[in-house]
Amino acid sequence: MKALVFQGPGRTAWQEVPDPDIKDAADAIVRVDAVTICGTDLHIIKGDVPEVEPGRVLGHEAVGTVVETGGDVRSVRPGDRVLISCISACGRCRFCREGRYGQCRGGGGWVLGHTIDGTQAEYVRVPFADLSVYALPNTVDSFDAVLLADIFPTSYEVGVLNGGVGPGDTVVVVGAGPIGLAAIATARLYSPGRVVVVDLAESRLAAARKLGADATAGADEGPEQLIEDLTDGLGADVVIEAVGVPEAFEMCTRMVRPGGRVANIGVHGKPAVLHLEDLWIKDVTITTGLVDTSSTPMLLRMMAAGRLTSAELITHRFELGEMEEAYEVFGRAAETGAVKVALGGPQHTAVSVPDAPAPDAR
Repeated sequence: MKALVFQGPGRTAWQEVPDPDIKDAADAIVRVDAVTICGTDLHIIKGDVPEVEPGRVLGHEAVGTVVETGGDVRSVRPGDRVLISCISACGRCRFCREGRYGQCRGGGGWVLGHTIDGTQAEYVRVPFADLSVYALPNTVDSFDAVLLADIFPTSYEVGVLNGGVGPGDTVVVVGAGPIGLAAIATARLYSPGRVVVVDLAESRLAAARKLGADATAGADEGPEQLIEDLTDGLGADVVIEAVGVPEAFEMCTRMVRPGGRVANIGVHGKPAVLHLEDLWIKDVTITTGLVDTSSTPMLLRMMAAGRLTSAELITHRFELGEMEEAYEVFGRAAETGAVKVALGGPQHTAVSVPDAPAPDAR
């Protein structure tokens, strides 16, 4: 099969690799029908995630069709269309029993495209399939559903829930990439008083406004002064960091009010300064986290009911074989206007059956 292979910092290739096989009775092999690229994949290619070794197939978000299952798999069977979660869960360890699947110690957690081959391929092996894939209703389009593999549960759990967003809150989202935009959509489920979004790219700020941001500011246009003005000098109740660079995190800590919350979602490849000389007296809560995807079934129900919008998130579509072009477009988002790119296309699975011979008329 063909797959996108990490070859070391700054280098990838769409190339032939061996087909995946069942290695454990809890595995499923899934044909990839729709897949996307995550900002974390860009961090990997930059060398920010050293655990990812050269030769690894990247990707951790996909929708596909089950083609084979191990003997222990009970929840899906060949032919089922499924969402592949970015997090795999053994279901047995302490953290899985607490619903904290991202911290799985039984061989799961974030493994796809990280410590085992991932989803940016024609086929993928998914471990612990009973807890790591979700059967999709026919009413949910594959290119909508793929957003539930990572960005919606991540923004909801690590941003909105960790940040404790509540009615009337002033919420600031720093970074209007896919995660930041999904944070706007999921924060609005809790009726905040206002949502303010900060980013460098005007195209992403425009997308934020379409998704319901009440105010936007360029990162170079004095956003801290804007928040001070909007809150009578108090600061924001919740600030969500969705970039993953030191400057963004430090900006978040300057914009939060006393007693407020900073929820870090961004994947950081460099140290950030924690200014405790300013923060120690402010009763500020700072949270970090890897998504658990425990909210995925609920979010899937909401999407099926039309309560969770995916509009404005997927801006570019490609065929699966155009993976390298898709990376080029996504990696230059400030120039291309890309928010989320999706790859895939119609699957030609019909089998031509020759006409049966006419019955003997004798």
